[in-house]
Amino acid sequence: MTSDNPPSSVPRSSEQQQLLVDAITTLFEHKISYNEFLGFKISQLEPQPVLITFDMRPELVGHYLYGRLHGGVISSVLDVAGGLAVMMEIANFHKSESCDDIMQRFAALSTIDLRVDYLRQGLGRQFTAESTVVRLGRRVAVCTMKLSNDEGVLIATGNATYMVS
Repeated sequence: MTSDNPPSSVPRSSEQQQLLVDAITTLFEHKISYNEFLGFKISQLEPQPVLITFDMRPELVGHYLYGRLHGGVISSVLDVAGGLAVMMEIANFHKSESCDDIMQRFAALSTIDLRVDYLRQGLGRQFTAESTVVRLGRRVAVCTMKLSNDEGVLIATGNATYMVS
């Protein structure tokens, strides 16, 4: 928090919450140009799980003969989904803070560890990454993630740890 006053117990107004959701969406979809290049779109921020969708495009192919999704794209979307879930959990934990105060908290957010299990070929027209926070602590958060295609086939799962302060 930027002020010296103790946090208020009054929750954010619905207008402030919408400002926060809009700011997080703009940050993830446009200000992080890598996410924008990959075409990641937030389809659900709250309640958990966080959902991110993206369409298959030729630029995302990792194996030209089979046209399957590149493993780096898979790990990227799982990491982004985990980080986004942590951001929302932090925002929900600090319900009384303004949009600006919450956005400042995200400056310290970084990935400590990411594990990806590639279960099937990344084939499909559209993909959805899903993430849920398992634990949010003072310094570290832990998430589980999964990636499925438009037919509901599970492509990959992941677990990640994030630094939150």
